[in-house]
Amino acid sequence: MAALSVRLRQRTPIPLDAQFDCEAGELLALVGPSGSGKTTILRVICGLAGCAQGRIVVDGDVWFDPQARVAVSPQQRRVGMVFQNYALFPHLSALHNVALASARTDSVGHATELLARMRLQEVAGRRPAQLSGGQQQRVALARALAREPKVLLLDEPFSAVDQAMRQELYQELAELRHGLAMPIVLVTHDLHEAQRLADRMVVLEAGTVLASGTLDDVLARPEVARLMPGLEAGSLLHCRVGAHDERYGLTLLEIDGAAVLRVPHVSVPVGTAVRVRIPARDVALSLAQPVDVSTVNRLAGQIVSLTPLDATHADVQIRIGAGAMLRSRVTREAADRLALVPGLAVWCLIKSVALDRATLMMTVEPALRPPFSRSAAANDASDGTSNAPPS
Repeated sequence: MAALSVRLRQRTPIPLDAQFDCEAGELLALVGPSGSGKTTILRVICGLAGCAQGRIVVDGDVWFDPQARVAVSPQQRRVGMVFQNYALFPHLSALHNVALASARTDSVGHATELLARMRLQEVAGRRPAQLSGGQQQRVALARALAREPKVLLLDEPFSAVDQAMRQELYQELAELRHGLAMPIVLVTHDLHEAQRLADRMVVLEAGTVLASGTLDDVLARPEVARLMPGLEAGSLLHCRVGAHDERYGLTLLEIDGAAVLRVPHVSVPVGTAVRVRIPARDVALSLAQPVDVSTVNRLAGQIVSLTPLDATHADVQIRIGAGAMLRSRVTREAADRLALVPGLAVWCLIKSVALDRATLMMTVEPALRPPFSRSAAANDASDGTSNAPPS
């Protein structure tokens, strides 16, 4: 059974027909335009709103089931919630905002520990008005974790900060996830945000689930493209940092331990698992190994599928290495001219501009460290190149 299971249905006052699961340690993004029901679903999960029909189960415990007359009160639901406006108490310091949410006997000590995890020790005594937007967001997150929740809910937590701070907070949340063993649900209308942070995605339209699944599966659906203009297909590659080339300012990413992707240098330790997204339109195909070209990222692969998109373009999926999938968008004329068919060996040429964007959107993968536990917290507190194509 999933750590979080949500089934909701009603006609009024806000139409809902949604169902999804989220595993422990997984981040699920609820994506959709304004009015699609994203925040309403969060409110039902945490008990601030009801629903005519449905069932919510968290870690095996039924929190909501109107048919069985079960509705656990918000106070009894172990939920950590980060609101869009943070909802910090203006008259309390950062430390006491967090301590107020702690259920531990030593609430101040617990709050001090959490602020240290957020790198906020130096501002623990300041009130919200004396903190930057990014600092307020991290205090709100620390307060949500102070409840030692079974599920963490994030309601557009980055919308109140500027773009530069948003990029920094994305990475901080990705790193923080390394130590969280609970389901996380993120509400956002920003596809780039979801692509960077989420493991899976649910797209909502008028309270109904339009698509659900892995990022690449969902983003490839034509109905999702219709709902979200500007959406472009691409591939999410799970890589590992293999080496840093100091001479040329590059970082080498290994894909399935075989293919190598060269990106602009990033300050990430060798061995770190990361993920990068490559837009399909930035991947060109060649039948022969390219020589005397400036493109340094030339990956060998084999076509898995070719699907016409419209009168002009086709989507090509290529397997790289043992199982990594790369998507390329080509014209149907090019597909016919090259006689592209499933099973054909090809070379994928990735444009440098795609790698510039990929570096900006790179995210350290979760689950690289042991899950955060209460005992671990207590201990912490006390310890003060190109590859040959397939034949």
